[in-house]
Amino acid sequence: MTYDPTADLLVRVRKLLDKAEGTSNAHEADAFSRKAAQIIATHRIDPARLVEIDLSDELRVREFDLGRGAYVRARLSLLQSVAEVHDVRVVFESRPDGTVAMAAGFRSDLDVVEVLYNSLHQQAASQMARERRGTPAATQRFRRSFLFGFAEKIRQTLRDSQAVAAGSVRAVDDSGRRELAVLSRNARIDDFAGTAFGRVRTARAPSAAQAGGWDAGSVAASRADVGRSRLSGRRSIGRGKQ
Repeated sequence: MTYDPTADLLVRVRKLLDKAEGTSNAHEADAFSRKAAQIIATHRIDPARLVEIDLSDELRVREFDLGRGAYVRARLSLLQSVAEVHDVRVVFESRPDGTVAMAAGFRSDLDVVEVLYNSLHQQAASQMARERRGTPAATQRFRRSFLFGFAEKIRQTLRDSQAVAAGSVRAVDDSGRRELAVLSRNARIDDFAGTAFGRVRTARAPSAAQAGGWDAGSVAASRADVGRSRLSGRRSIGRGKQ
């Protein structure tokens, strides 16, 4: 997914123009229009791009059911691996019917995270199901470690993709505006998440994973479909152009 550093400005302009159209007061309409024009001129925004803006892309919280049992924390690790590079903040809560992860971010980012997490979890689960060990307990330990290794490899892959894409953007635009826009956007997400989640405490670290299962999961993740072919029509993992 490619983050447009002018997206927040475009939303602001679109809202100003909508206000200008919606008021019956000529002075208010003129003031809103002038402010919108000023932003467009100052930041050299192509006015034609305003039609692309979806004002429903608001900050919100979405829940992900992680179930119960031995694989909960490994599923959470996979969700966090996808979420962190798409500017989504994640916490989790144990409830009577199982563990639920709560993700805070912009709706468009949450959509991407949901699609990719479900796809990657399904891919991992199908490969885990083929793994058998001497006892049911040993099989469960191996599969749990497999999923942790899978999640960590996905995390590394996404970070690498993000770093490459960010470097490409800096090579084109070294003005620093993009960095400021990203910082501003992240601050908005952090403020929203802090309010939505309330008091959050640090969870106890999960128990250690087995090296063999971890390595097998890492190898499987290196071959995973991350959205570029199977999920046709969807934005892919990372921030590069397709």
